[in-house]
This record gives sequence, structure tokens and C-alpha cells, in this order.
Amino acid sequence: MALTRSALEAAVADYREEEPFYPVEREGIETLPSAFRSGEFGRRDATWVVRWYYRRLLGAIPNAERRRHEDAFERNPFDDVHDAIVAAATAIDRGDRSPPVAEPVERLTALEGVDVPVASAFLFFGAPECCIVVGDREWETLRTHGHLERPYPESPSLADYRTYLDRCRSLADRFDCDMWWLYRGLWRLSTDEDADTERN
Repeated sequence: MALTRSALEAAVADYREEEPFYPVEREGIETLPSAFRSGEFGRRDATWVVRWYYRRLLGAIPNAERRRHEDAFERNPFDDVHDAIVAAATAIDRGDRSPPVAEPVERLTALEGVDVPVASAFLFFGAPECCIVVGDREWETLRTHGHLERPYPESPSLADYRTYLDRCRSLADRFDCDMWWLYRGLWRLSTDEDADTERN
């Protein structure tokens, strides 16, 4: 069954009421795009994106694994982190609804502790008008509703992210929404579907 605007609208409303990360995500969406483009951000801002990616799952990732990823990222010299984020944000800051993402992803994944999904989180907070984070919950929501065919890959590649991003951009165009709105809808629909599965 294809996604509908009404289903997404209800899920987005639920997200605001139910998801504990909503207030800090909203702040990040409002402040980080300009900070990442201008370079006016510190290590704490960059580290927050990595922590957010794993901690939004509220314990679904074992603590030891989460800390391993976070610690790996923190070992990067901040100059390298800063340069990669600015380069990525600048590359997608072209006023285009569908800018290419290969160069930004490659710059970000050159950093220790950054794989394609974490790179997508940096793109999401750097350009929420045209980029979205990828994870198993968002991916599986699209698959459940017929917008993706394959299950979520164990280690998503750049090609996987491009496929996912293309589907999300098509939905954003159809529903005339930004990517944060779409993300919130996909996330909550996944939560609702998990609850339905448990009840059955």
C-alpha cells in the first residue's frame, strides 16, 4: 500500500508529541545547516550528530557498539572533521532540490567512525531541504509501502543511499514537504507498524 499524505500527517503529529528527540532535532534543523556551510561550529556540534544517529534508537543498538562508533569519530582531528563537513555542506548548497551526494558522502566517510548512514545524518542536518538520514526503520517503512524492494542492507553503500534518497525526494516532491517532515512521518509509521506487529 503506497504512502498517503494523510498517513504521514498523522505520523508527523504523533512524532512531535511522542518522540523525546523532537526538541533537539528541531534546534539542529534550524541552526546546523548555516553553521555547517559557514564553518561556524565546534567539535561538540559534529559529535552531537553522530550521537544522535545512534541514540535516537533508544537502546536498540547495544551500548558497547554505540560507544565504539562514537569513540572512533572522536579520534578524528577536529580540523579534518571541520573540513569534511564544510566541504559536504558546500557541495550540496546549490539551490537544487536534487544535488548529487557522491562527493559529500565520500568526504564524510573518509573520517574514522563515519559510514554511509552516519554521513547521511550529516547531510540531513546540513541540508534538510534535499537530504535525509537513512536507517533501517525509515528504509523498512518505504519497503513496507512499496517504495523499495530490498530489505535494509547490512552495510548500506553509496548506491543504496542514492536509491533511498531518490525515493524520498520523489515523495517530498509529491507531498510538497521538506525532508525533516518526511523523516518524522517515516519514523513514526515504522513505530506504529512495530506496535501492530506486536499486538498481532
